[in-house]
Amino acid sequence: MRFLLTDEQRALARSLDAMLTAADTPAAVRAWSAGDHAPGRALCSRLAQAGVFALAAPEAYEGVGMLPVELAVSFVELGRHAVPGSVVETVATAALLTHLAEHGDTSPAKRLLPGLATGESTATLALTTAGYGPYALDADAATVTLVVSGGGAAGGGGPVTGSGRATARTGTKPEAAAGEGTGARAGTGAGPGEATRRAGATPACTRTGDRVGAGATAAGPRAGVSDGSPDARLLIAPGHGPVHASADPARRLSVPGAGGEILAEGPRVAAAAAYAADVAAFATAAQALGVGLALLDRTVAHAKRRSQFGAAIGSFQAVKHRLADTLIGLEFARPLLYGAALSMAPADIAAAKATAGEAAYAAARTALQLHGAVGYTDELDLSLWLRKARPLRDAWGTPARCRARVLSG
Repeated sequence: MRFLLTDEQRALARSLDAMLTAADTPAAVRAWSAGDHAPGRALCSRLAQAGVFALAAPEAYEGVGMLPVELAVSFVELGRHAVPGSVVETVATAALLTHLAEHGDTSPAKRLLPGLATGESTATLALTTAGYGPYALDADAATVTLVVSGGGAAGGGGPVTGSGRATARTGTKPEAAAGEGTGARAGTGAGPGEATRRAGATPACTRTGDRVGAGATAAGPRAGVSDGSPDARLLIAPGHGPVHASADPARRLSVPGAGGEILAEGPRVAAAAAYAADVAAFATAAQALGVGLALLDRTVAHAKRRSQFGAAIGSFQAVKHRLADTLIGLEFARPLLYGAALSMAPADIAAAKATAGEAAYAAARTALQLHGAVGYTDELDLSLWLRKARPLRDAWGTPARCRARVLSG
């Protein structure tokens, strides 16, 4: 199956690559890790001007409609350049508000969506009762922190239980508890990504530019979404608790403050949170793929420069095999990502998330091994991508949780 991007989609990727290359994103990432958000906010503002966040908002709210393929193209580039901030959570929040608006509750969308689409504001999101942990990413930098509480999110948002499935963590340290929702350290083991494209995805390449409405797949209504919990609530958190470090210094975690203004409540909130979790997993998969590709590019360049025994290490057969395996893993993840973009089916998104996350983590291990001791140093920009691979693998659904979702259909 071949997925060919249109000329416009390839141009979008090239323009974002050029913009982010000129913006010196490594410097913005280092500043973000140190608590200086100004360079990162300026970067996010430029992304908004380029229309990245508008891709997740409908035209009625200053967006361009939900365009999953373009969203995937954009977030691959964001991953390639290690862009900091709650960019995934911003588009997930836009998806949540859009879902609510499409199902009759337009007030939150009218209030918040235009600002998110145009870059005037940024958001972070915590699904505190949906099995993703109580933590929000970069709440200290986001303009608004939204929390879904009081009821389990329907469909993919709820914790997965049963034999062989992941369960929600409670009472653990921030690094572990936030692993599902924010990409902090997590202890879930993972093997090679064996998920494959599921039946029912539309293979027609010409559909890559089609719009997919919130809460629907190409084949019909979104599977796995029930009416949800009647007591689910969407709130604006009044603040946040202490900021905690994660495996990636540029991913800062905190618990949203208790209480806050209620924007919406009822079963629609739970269903919207489930959809938002799927969009977050999809965007994270694209971001992870971009991180893996950047790690591979940098490692290949290093293998060509570094010499041992009078020859470039890239000429050694063992190194070639390791790099080839890494490339195969990333190229296997790519069609799964774009297949998920065509259908936006929860199982397809889970397959893409598991495979892209595993491929990026494998790329990080390869990069670290082939760079040797220099790969550990903070001075080398490689470390900025190395530290993202594992958190992104586990953010918005660990590999085990995603595989369970694929198997459950």
